[in-house]
Amino acid sequence: MATAALLRSLRRRDVVSAPISAYRCLSSNVKPSWTPSIMGNRLTSVSRAFSSKPAGNDVIGIDLGTTNSCVALMEGKTPKVIENSEGARTTPSVVAFNQKGELLVGTPAKRQAVTNPTNTLFGTKRLIGRRFEDPQTQKEMKMVPYKIVKAPNGDAWLEANGQQYSPSQIGAFILTKMKETAESYLGKSITKAVITVPAYFQ
Repeated sequence: MATAALLRSLRRRDVVSAPISAYRCLSSNVKPSWTPSIMGNRLTSVSRAFSSKPAGNDVIGIDLGTTNSCVALMEGKTPKVIENSEGARTTPSVVAFNQKGELLVGTPAKRQAVTNPTNTLFGTKRLIGRRFEDPQTQKEMKMVPYKIVKAPNGDAWLEANGQQYSPSQIGAFILTKMKETAESYLGKSITKAVITVPAYFQ
């Protein structure tokens, strides 16, 4: 569902990027008008964006999921979900630190989870913005093999390889992986992205 919404938003990026001066009224009136009625104010004309300017740099769409993530872009008017280096269209939202301290993201991180459970972080998106004392945080602590610790500001953070990370940092590692996947496919740097918002994110 989130991926479908993401692709729809990418289709409409020309509307979002159009300047205000590019708006043209589609009604018989020259400019939009509002008329009072028994039902309250009613919009009697519709405006739509028109722009002949190119959209500019490539814009990617990232679905940052709790379990898996993916990245897509528009090829002309057709949306395309990009395959990662393993040939899959989705990447596990898993981050790990091996014994050498190297950062692993996606499938490589998931593969070594059995032998390195305490340093393999997954499902961390649920902890973004949560306090350590939050009942949901306490519930999560009993379900995962890695350490959830209390940050100086009282938030729930994660510990791996002796270092502490915020859930947002872990999410950033995954987003970076998605960006690199898109850059590898396009053969150039990406500076713009649309990121989906989780349905039950509070």
